[in-house]
Amino acid sequence: MTAAFVAAGLGIIPGIAQAADPVPVAAGVAEAIAEASTSEGFHSPADRTIRTTLPTATDGKAKANAKTAAPTAQAAEAAPAEQAALDAGANPTLAVDVSGTSYTAHGIELTALITSADFALDIVVDWGDGKTDTFTAQGNHELHASHTYDKSGEYQVQVKVTDTANAVQATNGGAFLTPGADFTPHTPTRLLDTRNGTGAAVGKVPGQGSARVKVSGNASVPAGVTAVALNVTVTETIDSGHVTVWPGAGYDRPNTSNLNYTAGRSVPNMVIVPVGEDGYVELFNGGWQPVDLIADVTGYFTRASASGYTSMTPARFVDTREGVGTARGKLAARSAFTTGIGGLQGVPQNVTAVALNVTVTEPEGPGHMTAFSGTGPVPTASNLNFVPGQTVANAVIVPVAADGTIKIFNGAWSPTHVVVDVVGYYSPDSKAAFLPFTPFRTLDTREEAYGWPGGRFRAREFITKGFTPEAATGVEAYVLNATVTETRGTGFLSVAPSPYALPAEGEPAAPAGPRPVSSTLNWTTGDTVPNLVQASDGDHGVITFWNQGHEDADLVLDVFGVYQTK
Repeated sequence: MTAAFVAAGLGIIPGIAQAADPVPVAAGVAEAIAEASTSEGFHSPADRTIRTTLPTATDGKAKANAKTAAPTAQAAEAAPAEQAALDAGANPTLAVDVSGTSYTAHGIELTALITSADFALDIVVDWGDGKTDTFTAQGNHELHASHTYDKSGEYQVQVKVTDTANAVQATNGGAFLTPGADFTPHTPTRLLDTRNGTGAAVGKVPGQGSARVKVSGNASVPAGVTAVALNVTVTETIDSGHVTVWPGAGYDRPNTSNLNYTAGRSVPNMVIVPVGEDGYVELFNGGWQPVDLIADVTGYFTRASASGYTSMTPARFVDTREGVGTARGKLAARSAFTTGIGGLQGVPQNVTAVALNVTVTEPEGPGHMTAFSGTGPVPTASNLNFVPGQTVANAVIVPVAADGTIKIFNGAWSPTHVVVDVVGYYSPDSKAAFLPFTPFRTLDTREEAYGWPGGRFRAREFITKGFTPEAATGVEAYVLNATVTETRGTGFLSVAPSPYALPAEGEPAAPAGPRPVSSTLNWTTGDTVPNLVQASDGDHGVITFWNQGHEDADLVLDVFGVYQTK
């Protein structure tokens, strides 16, 4: 049975489910989210407090009259004296120290340290988005308050403390920048191609060497982007190895990988990576022989209100073998089809981009596939590469046209079948912002060091992993890199939220949920295949990974970030 037939959901043979969670992913996720989100914040000390006098019932008329009179030299000279009198008044110590930090993508945790004589105080916190909270206190007080912003951005936060009895007010605050970022789609555009000198000098990247890619300010990508969505391709390979993409300057290269390659193969993978402070990212060739590297931008993230993310249980929108979403039959050479996305199968009309898994199967010749907006010319960038007879899948983030359509272009000189699964979408109404963090490995079935006791990823079975910790609320989806290796036959990987919670220690394993028909990545004998996965953990914080092949394999999972609504 070929991987193509398995990916279509045909010929499924029931197996015995395997459920385990040997390494608590939640602990690593909670730590990573806390580290990533607390890098932003502000502190305005008490000596920056602005004190003002307030009109009282007895002097209101006099003050109003004074405002109508022309200012005089005597009045100007009296102003400092009036302020000095105020400072020496009944509540001379009234001041507020304000700090704002965060532990989530959109949330702020505020601390206000109020210094005051023993008088009743009214406190108003203005969050800067048109919303306020009010509190009362008496004398010295430590106020803790929290707030969640609907969208990413910078907000002016202000704390105003009023002592009505003494007609004095103290105000302080600062600018808070949300840690999470919103997505803006970008027409697929090539930023790097070492074969022809695009973005770097012509020439292969040596073994254990790196290529730097300018992102900020390049190809209409604005300055100040926090992360970028790239389709990275390694080609002209003469040995096996891996590629790691990371922010570069000022950051340590992580131990994780984004894609793996073997001799003679061109391998693509979607990468979502933070951009370094210098506006660059780096691509490291982890092999020992030189390779060519290509990077195409498909979107970027900024701390400005744009499009948030909404995850979906993977849904099949196109299958040319069955006539789903387009005409039945192989996509002809050098041709494209248009298919609707917006307004179908739970995807709203106003989406700006869509997260896909695109699979090519039964190609009759070598070539490449490109997904792009339903309007506009075919871009020069590509999303996946294939050879005759190969079934290959790749994650794709593609802009959606105003009419809700996308196009798929077959860049080969021979026909091929195409399968498209939608895993999520970006829209102005979606609330989840992207929060990248230092990647960490959470599973490697080859290594007991990760606490995995189950051996290889068994055929026709599944592995469940608990993801969302209690401390990290509002997680919409996880950005993972899944790699299948040491394969002994053909097959494909499916990833879906589990309909069941993890059992308590000592309890029987939860039953298997419905076996998915969508594919995340496909493999043949001897392959090492990576793919980006943007996966929801559902209502129970659990993600299930299915080996849909009929032979055992090994599975490696790396976590790169989250989409979070809080």
